[in-house]
Amino acid sequence: MLLGITKRLGSIQIFEVKMEITLPKLGESIVEATVIQWFKKVGDHVSLDEPLLEVSTDKVNSEIPSPVEGVVTEILVTEDELVKVGQALAIIETSQKEIKEEVQKEPSKKTQEDNSAFLSPAVLKIAKEAKLPLQELDNIPKTGEGGRLTKKDIENYLTSKKDDKNVSCSHSVERVKMNSVRKMIADNMVKSFYEAPHATLINEVDVTKLVKFIKDNKQSFKDNYNAKLSITAFIAKAITKSLQAYPLLNSSLEGDTIVLKKFVNLGIAVSVENGVLVPVIRNCHELKIPEIAKQISELAQKARSNTLSIDEISNGTVTLTNFGMSQVQIGIPIIRHPEVAIIGIGAIVKKVKVLSDDSIGIRSLVNLCLTFDHRVLDGMYGCGFLQELQNNLENTEFEI
Repeated sequence: MLLGITKRLGSIQIFEVKMEITLPKLGESIVEATVIQWFKKVGDHVSLDEPLLEVSTDKVNSEIPSPVEGVVTEILVTEDELVKVGQALAIIETSQKEIKEEVQKEPSKKTQEDNSAFLSPAVLKIAKEAKLPLQELDNIPKTGEGGRLTKKDIENYLTSKKDDKNVSCSHSVERVKMNSVRKMIADNMVKSFYEAPHATLINEVDVTKLVKFIKDNKQSFKDNYNAKLSITAFIAKAITKSLQAYPLLNSSLEGDTIVLKKFVNLGIAVSVENGVLVPVIRNCHELKIPEIAKQISELAQKARSNTLSIDEISNGTVTLTNFGMSQVQIGIPIIRHPEVAIIGIGAIVKKVKVLSDDSIGIRSLVNLCLTFDHRVLDGMYGCGFLQELQNNLENTEFEI
């Protein structure tokens, strides 16, 4: 709102104007704001586009610039007061000479130095921080009094440039929300990793004899049992045998109590479309190789077809994961809570090895990785288990 008084001094026509400053619209959904602080007090001179006060909305804090140059004669709202869009904030008294003539004149071209003289300190500060040349400021749409560039104008321009950059980058990224299975796996892994102090031991095992045995018996085994004969079944059996000598690895921790299990429910990690499921072979220590192989095959099929029952994925006591299927030789698996150990199988590779009689031979070797909860057992205990497991794989006379 403008209240004007016209005076004439000689040939100069002077308009003395009192302008009512109102809260401008700060956004599409913003209808009110809270006054944070006034930068000026009654009697202070204020320049065009100089910040007059700061307000806060539920989205951002904004400085309100003065649309005119003049003297603050009244402040109509106090700090911490909630005001509506369009509500009067202050009264500024200003005077303008030959207003009509100035409005009718065409703007003349100015040098960069002339342009800077028409920019408020707040605008110049933002431009300097954003490293915007003055020529670029000429291209920014202006909404201030008399076509001036306001602080809000330059902020909107910089936001627009940032949005354009984000849009161009968005084509090279894809955001995928975790499904329920992936989120469950993530939550369990985080809980296990941060609750249990993990330690890992790795041993290289010679499985040349075992690989040959599997090759020689693969077809007859499939014919007799309708299941695939794999190294996983033999390692599963060797694990159950080794746990008899090192039972701490087949336990769980409840507070300060170690719960030793007299049975082995061996979890077998199976890769599925949305992550990894771990079906459990119950009482694996009582089963023979054909029974273990058949259960591995059946449980893997159920996992991939999403037909596992709750009983088939619960109450595991120790887990076996075979990352060697993807040709990875060494991995550091994470324990499945509340178990205290997990064994990983790497890829079988052929290497030249010095044998016990100092001869050299090409052997089939695999890395077995044991990760265990260091609260329950120490490193030497884990080393003993790995040596026992190695002995059961290298020196056993295999049979089906």
